[in-house]
Amino acid sequence: MLVVVGFQAEAALLPQGTAPLCAAANPALLARRLAAMPRPAAILSFGVAGGLDPSLPSGSLVVADSLIAAEGSYAPDPDWSARLAAATGARLLPVAGSDLLVASAAEKASLRARTGAAVVDMESAVVARLGVPFAVLRAVGDTAEEALPPAAAHGLDEEGNPAPLRVMRALLRRPQDLPGLIRLARRTNTALAALRPVVGAALKQSATG
Repeated sequence: MLVVVGFQAEAALLPQGTAPLCAAANPALLARRLAAMPRPAAILSFGVAGGLDPSLPSGSLVVADSLIAAEGSYAPDPDWSARLAAATGARLLPVAGSDLLVASAAEKASLRARTGAAVVDMESAVVARLGVPFAVLRAVGDTAEEALPPAAAHGLDEEGNPAPLRVMRALLRRPQDLPGLIRLARRTNTALAALRPVVGAALKQSATG
């Protein structure tokens, strides 16, 4: 089973010996990296997601019972997803996969209205398109009402590590983004803290049971 994450702080939650594929919050890069490697037997999309359902606070755990991408819906492995939800205490809910950053509260509300999804991430649609059994386990970071500051788009390098110099340059252009970046960091830490105690139980599950 391959574990796909968006950034290295998510990868750091995984047990030693796990070799995740980091997408660096870049769906096109993830697609290229998946195409260049042997086809995995199954994939778990794991990490932080943006909230779309206003009732979900930061730290809420979600397992996808459907994955809605721009081109249509995909079905996660139902038995695997049910076991993941039972093992982690996550709620089984629809997840949206986006190839673009869904940043503003208005964009989140629009995506929620179109798809009915509870959360959105930038890796799961790429995973679903590969056509292998997959499951999605995510924790809400930024909530439905919270906007991502533009400087956040510069926060990672191509390996999914923090890129502080890029962020500082972005802040020099838009210093008003600083409060939003601080809030986003707090929300991300809340999501990571929610994932940490369940990751072992999650990885004991597999597509074949």
